[in-house]
Amino acid sequence: MRALLISILIAVPASAADWPQWLGPNRDGVWNEDGILETFPKDGPKVLWRKPIHPGYTGPAVAAGKVYVMDRIRKEPAAYAPRGQTPGNERVLCLDAKTGETIWTHEYDRVYARVDRPMGPRSTPTVDGDRVYTLGTMGDLFCLKVSDGKPVWRKYLPDDYKTKPPVWGYSAHLLVHDGLVIALVGGEKKAVVAFDKSTGEEKWTALSTADVGYAAPVIAEAGGTKQLIVWLSDKLCGLNPKTGAVLWTHAHPAQGKKQMTPAVSIVTPKVVGNRVYVSSAYDGALAIKLSDDGKGADVDWRANDTFPKTPEKLPVLMTSLIAKDGHLYGIAANTGAVVCADAKTGAEVWTSQDLFGGKDALFGSAFWVEQGNRVFCFTDAGDLVILKLMPKKYEELSRAHVLDPIGADRGRKVIWSHPAFANKTMIVRNEKEIVCFSLAKG
Repeated sequence: MRALLISILIAVPASAADWPQWLGPNRDGVWNEDGILETFPKDGPKVLWRKPIHPGYTGPAVAAGKVYVMDRIRKEPAAYAPRGQTPGNERVLCLDAKTGETIWTHEYDRVYARVDRPMGPRSTPTVDGDRVYTLGTMGDLFCLKVSDGKPVWRKYLPDDYKTKPPVWGYSAHLLVHDGLVIALVGGEKKAVVAFDKSTGEEKWTALSTADVGYAAPVIAEAGGTKQLIVWLSDKLCGLNPKTGAVLWTHAHPAQGKKQMTPAVSIVTPKVVGNRVYVSSAYDGALAIKLSDDGKGADVDWRANDTFPKTPEKLPVLMTSLIAKDGHLYGIAANTGAVVCADAKTGAEVWTSQDLFGGKDALFGSAFWVEQGNRVFCFTDAGDLVILKLMPKKYEELSRAHVLDPIGADRGRKVIWSHPAFANKTMIVRNEKEIVCFSLAKG
């Protein structure tokens, strides 16, 4: 009993204003704070602090007054380094959320080998009480103390599971659920692995895949039963989160074979009631209806298999889907256009090029969150946009350029790092700095 009381006292509670993981408190891309500004000041939102940072794609997590983010310090290639390898150190940074000052740093050596875009880590840290869980590009999985960054346990996935990182590195954000840390790992019967969050002990493994992909796992509920939704490179699956038992599987694309190599299953599955939606740039969208007993699922609708042509239903590359008012909203990979589709059929309702200035933006992407009846959208061009997505139209309310992109892709400069919306602020980074903007009304 005494041990239980101590554990309660030392645990760090998460505030409703925190952003402790990918897509926010409920992993659904909804920002629930009130008192947020309606439009931006003439010179853009106020900068509260700005600090230098090394390169990386990792977005920040915010919990209990601290910001957690990852970066990488690249070393000069050693004379003995094999071709395709770059030496360097990955870091987990803990910053003060009010000042940006560094509280602690956890740093470890990690050579990047045969990974595309070796700029730095990809996965957003996941904060759970007095622990933070991180995943590096090459598969370093750490459980760290939030107090001082000291490791509690660690795994190195390629060695521990005899697998190799995906082409673009480990990117699927870790999910902490019901005492488990759930990760996409890869390999035969070990595509998904659940670890005890306190000890790192393996609790179960499930599914097989040759190419694990990048989509973050999420929890859904049907028939009063929770299930783990996992999208791999060739299939969408529902699992029992306690045991890893497979409840249902549906191939995507329909023939169950990747049409694009390497795989680009990136978008986090979107759960709306008993429906689950995913979408890819090359295979389009898939809608699944979960059964009432929570043990199965049926295909509601899917895009036609049109590869190498562009699918006609929501061909999204990286931007998470938004679902509201019976419609789905995404950003088309081939043009950067915002697309509104009927959630019942996937049929396109309207498109708009306004988000990227009326021009095509190949692989144009954004990170957007719902805030009341509005959407706050950070584009890969470094603009923060307040907009409304409605069944009849796209409406832009305010826009400010807040951060300059440094990296480039397909002839455009881009920021492929996602912000956190917490404590009436937005915290976002590029390859050189991390900045905190006030979004408070008044």
